Amino acid sequence: MKADDSHIDKNSPPMILEMRGITKSFPGVTANDNVNLELFKGEVLALLGENGAGKSSLMNVLVGLYRPDAGDIYVNGKKVHIHSPKDSMELGIGMVHQNFKLVDTMTVAENVILGEQEQRFAPKMKEVSTRIREISDHYGLNVAPDCYISELSVGERQRVEILKLIYRGAEILILDEPTAVLTPQESQDLYKTIRQMTSEGKSAIFITHKMDEVIRFSDWVRVLKKGKLAAVKRTADTTPTELARLMVGREVLFNIEKDEFKPGDTILQLKNVELKGSDGIKLLDNLNFEIRSGEILGIAGVAGNGQVELTEIITGLRTIDSGSILLNERDRTNKSPIEMIKSGVSHIPSDRVAMGIVGDMSVANNLAMKGYREKPIIRGGILRRARILDLAKRMISVFKISTPSTNTHVKFLSGGNIQKTILAREIDACGDLLVAAYPSRGLDVGATEAVRTEIVKQRDAGRAVLLVSEDLDELVSISDRIAVMFEGKIIGLVDSNTEHEKIGLMMAGIK
Repeated sequence: MKADDSHIDKNSPPMILEMRGITKSFPGVTANDNVNLELFKGEVLALLGENGAGKSSLMNVLVGLYRPDAGDIYVNGKKVHIHSPKDSMELGIGMVHQNFKLVDTMTVAENVILGEQEQRFAPKMKEVSTRIREISDHYGLNVAPDCYISELSVGERQRVEILKLIYRGAEILILDEPTAVLTPQESQDLYKTIRQMTSEGKSAIFITHKMDEVIRFSDWVRVLKKGKLAAVKRTADTTPTELARLMVGREVLFNIEKDEFKPGDTILQLKNVELKGSDGIKLLDNLNFEIRSGEILGIAGVAGNGQVELTEIITGLRTIDSGSILLNERDRTNKSPIEMIKSGVSHIPSDRVAMGIVGDMSVANNLAMKGYREKPIIRGGILRRARILDLAKRMISVFKISTPSTNTHVKFLSGGNIQKTILAREIDACGDLLVAAYPSRGLDVGATEAVRTEIVKQRDAGRAVLLVSEDLDELVSISDRIAVMFEGKIIGLVDSNTEHEKIGLMMAGIK
């Protein structure tokens, strides 16, 4: 008997996947340490763990993106060797990644058959489209085969990824943070699709940090901690509180406490702001709103409806075509990023790797990137290395950044620790306004709690916060007001106690 199979009883459905003793190391870190995993026919397994716990590494081994240093994989009881994603797909294993692997300028049907080895030189697209419609109707995916990917919403693109795997014969689907970019209604549709699949004997592995989804979607839960298997639980026998404790080793606050809402003077004001893309289409359409000191204004919306552009015009990364941006009643319209920084604006960007860090610089230098122009880090035009290290050590301690050392290149940190590095730097340098775009995206429950707590602290300290998020739980729990964006417009402004369903309908464009 293996170390962790004592939970299996005689009434369990057939085991279709088993990973035994998987070990995978990278320079300086063991991502997976003798990990076992079992998946049963017709069931959903939730894979939980802190950022850097080894979840993605384990799944990358399963789909052939990584080769394990040790361990074996069995599919339907037969030992297999997976050297590439092609090998995993031939075994009926497919993965829907957080960043979709689709070609925007091609149709749904073309994306579905792209890369298939058995396709003839001139594939019969009518037959392909017919099969796609059959799958789409059967699983409730509602995707038209002739639509171009560029015309689809984020939720529709995800459905194309799922459809593509089913079309290619996948019996095991791996979904990585699948609801991060979905409205509540789209999440409900995804749940129905997965349950239809499992009712037919297909199985799924579900990677998420949302505890309510673990309870709702899965049959079993496996918790990884520091690369090792920490717990195996039947979902019906556990709770979000217990799972969070198993992940981070302590109780996690799912409800963030904050002081009574006492807004002060207006910090940020947008008047009739419009922004056009290179094709002349409006990305932001006649935006008008204000944020006061001591207030968190949440911005809700499905990705791609102007939220990122909104943060960029406020922080000086884009110039608007008309309208005005006022900060503390001073006109800051189309000022440069450095001028906005000097005006007291801090920015947690939506793309933490491309815009938030310099990967080849150390953690210490990344933490000092906002303060290197000022004392005590600089004196007489010379950077003081000791001061930079003191600053880094303090921030690493306060924000609980997990890094081998202050000199480690920041690109080698996990996604969650990269995000905490950015958060620490921006909050430390913040004046009157914090612009935070998806600050807890992809973070585990412990890191999410820390991020949300810090944002609330900024609000309670009298700063104004613009919070862009796709997570309605996050918006409702820490925002004071919520503005809903759709196609570049604010179509509604509601209190934070508004029902999720109502906000979700507004996110879909229904006023």
